[in-house]
Amino acid sequence: MTQQFSRIAMVTTLFVAGTTLTVSAQGLPRAAPEEVGMSTERLARIRPAMQRYVDAGTLPGVITAVARRGKLVHFDQVGMMDVEEGKALREDTIFRMASMTKPMTGVAVMILYEEGRFLLTDPVSKYLPEFADLEVWVGGTAASPQTEPATREMTVEDLLTHTSGLIYGGNDTPVGELYGQAQLFAAPSLASFIERVASVPLAHQPGSKWFYSISQDVLGGLVEVLSGQPFDEFLAERVFEPLGMTDTAFYVPESKANRLAASYRATPERGMERTPSRPRIHDPDRVPYGGAGSVSTAADYLRFAQMLANSGELDGVRILGRKTVDLMMMNHLDPALGPEPMAAMASSLQAGPRGVGYGLTGAVITDVAQSALPGSVGAFSWGGARSTYFWVDRTEELVGLLLTQISPSDRYQLRAEIRILAYQALTE
Repeated sequence: MTQQFSRIAMVTTLFVAGTTLTVSAQGLPRAAPEEVGMSTERLARIRPAMQRYVDAGTLPGVITAVARRGKLVHFDQVGMMDVEEGKALREDTIFRMASMTKPMTGVAVMILYEEGRFLLTDPVSKYLPEFADLEVWVGGTAASPQTEPATREMTVEDLLTHTSGLIYGGNDTPVGELYGQAQLFAAPSLASFIERVASVPLAHQPGSKWFYSISQDVLGGLVEVLSGQPFDEFLAERVFEPLGMTDTAFYVPESKANRLAASYRATPERGMERTPSRPRIHDPDRVPYGGAGSVSTAADYLRFAQMLANSGELDGVRILGRKTVDLMMMNHLDPALGPEPMAAMASSLQAGPRGVGYGLTGAVITDVAQSALPGSVGAFSWGGARSTYFWVDRTEELVGLLLTQISPSDRYQLRAEIRILAYQALTE
C-alpha cells in the first residue's frame, strides 16, 4: 500500500507519451514575469512583505509562489524550516498540508464520478451503509443526548460541500464531546473511522447548514469502497504519480525526515513556540485521512494547482475533464443558506463574509467586490490549519501558493496579503 507509493516517491522523472519530463525543484517551467503579463518590479514586493513576519519573530519561514499561463514567475523562500536547529527553509521542504489535503481528495472523488461510480445526489448510505438511518442531535447532553431522525439522507454532495451535518470534534458542544469520546482519529483504519463517525448523532440536519467538518475524511473511506483500493494508493496511482508529485504522501519516510518543516503555534505576545512532532508522521501505515493527512512540497502542490488551472490537464496528462473541473469550481451552496453561509470561516479565509461560496472541496468567489479581495468569479481556493494556502483563478490564468507551518491559520493576514501582492503585479 503506502510502501508502493514510497517507491513511486523516489522517481524524479515522469514518462508521458514516450517522452521524459523532468520535474524541476520548483514544479513548473519558469518565465520572466513580463512574458506573461506581470511585473517583475511589483512581484518583488512579496519578499519584503514576508521577511517582515520572519524578522519580527512571528513566522519561522515561508515559501511563496506565483504562476501565470502555466509559467512560474515568482518562487521564493525566507526564514527557517527549523528555528531551533538553525535549518534554513529550502525549496524542497516538506510541509504538513492539513486541510489542503481536501482538494486533492476532491479530485480523487471526481475521478470516480467521471467513471460513473456514483452521482452527487446519491445517498452516502448506498456505498457506506453505516450512514443509513442517521439520528440528529436536538438537545440534551453528551451523556443523555436527545435526537430525531434525519429528515433526508446525507448525500455525496453534502460530504463534498460540508453540508452533511457532521462537524469537527474539539468544539464545546455535546456532539463535539461525543466525537471526543468516540476517539475518531484513533481509529486503526478508514473503515473503522467510518463506523465511529456513524455512531455519533449529526449536529445538524443534512443540507440545512454549512459547517466545517470531517466530511472529507469520510470521503477517503468512500474512495476506498468505490475504487476497491486503499485511499492513499488510489491517490498515488491516479493523481500523484501522473503529475510527478514525488514528495506528496500521507507520511514522511525517514530518508526525507531532514526535509520536514517543524511546526509552530503563535503565542499571545505575537511570538511563536514549537509544537511537538508526532512520530506517526513517519509511519507508512498511518491512516490516510482525506481531510487533513497529507504532506507535500511547494513544487508538488504547484503542479496539482496548475492541473486545476488547466481545467484538469498538465504536461499532456489529463486527470479530470474540463467540465468536471468547472463543476468543482461552481458554488454548490443552496441560496436558502443565506448570503453569508460561510461567515464563521471569514477570519480563516481572510475575505468578506459575503461574496464567497463553496464548491466541491474548496471556496469559490461568487462576488469579487463583496469578497473584499482581488480575484475573479469562480476563483477556487483553500488553506490548512498551519497557515498554508493556495488559489486557482482560471479567468486570469493565475495560481498562487503560500506555505508555512504556524497555527492558528487566522492569526496573521498572510492569505489576504499574498492574494493582494500577486494580483497587483498583473499588467495585462
